[in-house]
Amino acid sequence: MLATPIVFFSGKGGVGKTTTAAAHALAAAEAGRRVLLVSTDPAHNLGDAFGRPLGDAPTRVAAGLDAVEIDPDAECARYIERVKDNVRATVRSTLIEEAERQIDMAGRAPGAYEAALFDRMVAILLDDAHPGEAGGYDQVVFDTAPTGHTVRLLTLPELMGAWVDGLLRQRNEHNRERSQWLGDGEVPEDPLYELLSERRRRIASVRDLLLDTGTTAFAFVLTPEHLPIEETRRAVAELDEHRLRVGALVVNKVLPEEADGAFMAKRRAAEAQHLAAIEQYFADRARYYVPLRAADVQSLEALQAVGRHLQD
Repeated sequence: MLATPIVFFSGKGGVGKTTTAAAHALAAAEAGRRVLLVSTDPAHNLGDAFGRPLGDAPTRVAAGLDAVEIDPDAECARYIERVKDNVRATVRSTLIEEAERQIDMAGRAPGAYEAALFDRMVAILLDDAHPGEAGGYDQVVFDTAPTGHTVRLLTLPELMGAWVDGLLRQRNEHNRERSQWLGDGEVPEDPLYELLSERRRRIASVRDLLLDTGTTAFAFVLTPEHLPIEETRRAVAELDEHRLRVGALVVNKVLPEEADGAFMAKRRAAEAQHLAAIEQYFADRARYYVPLRAADVQSLEALQAVGRHLQD
């Protein structure tokens, strides 16, 4: 994954996803790459991993490594305002007030959160970071929200692409009928159609990036326990259906060999069954094993230690 321009880390809450993403990004930077680490997780743990506050603008956290912590609530508010700006430019003035009221209601509906984050992800990949391109970052690493949010976020390009295609067909038919009604045979200018066409182009560009296994890698973090394993199985299967292949699993907090005592012996026996299940369920995926540490990961040195396990 060190050589892939775009890497997504996801997993169930509490499995160490943010720590793993940070460790990988640090390892990539230390390998000589210019890396941007982006957190879309509302828990805002990424800054804690580096011991400094992070915000919406890139902050240098280590040599060659910049980090951004997106505030989903603020991003959603900005997203709604952009939609309103587009509406103001494309609808009659008498309809603007009602249109804005409907937009505010839609902003509180399920899916608005993911749509706002998706819009920001598009901007990062196409406008800001330019991963893998000259003058851009060599790699962009996404530390995403817990599994369910991530699956919805990553499948949005396909769903939104189909939705915008439907809108474009409707506008095209509307413009053709209007042209016939006017009788001049020319299709009138339609700012809304142009706006939708541009949005469709951007959605298609990002989907192409996500589907290209040479450009984008997906890794799920889990612990050797029943619930994380089952949640990961479902998420991997769902993303496979959308042709988004999760190529790697990071099995975190594995009991180290030196852990002893009767309690640890029982835990190790239970863990062995879960590790065997991981080997069975994910036999066709790369698997990395990170041992449980005696202390929390709270320094660059600790992140470096975790990162070394991701390169074995």
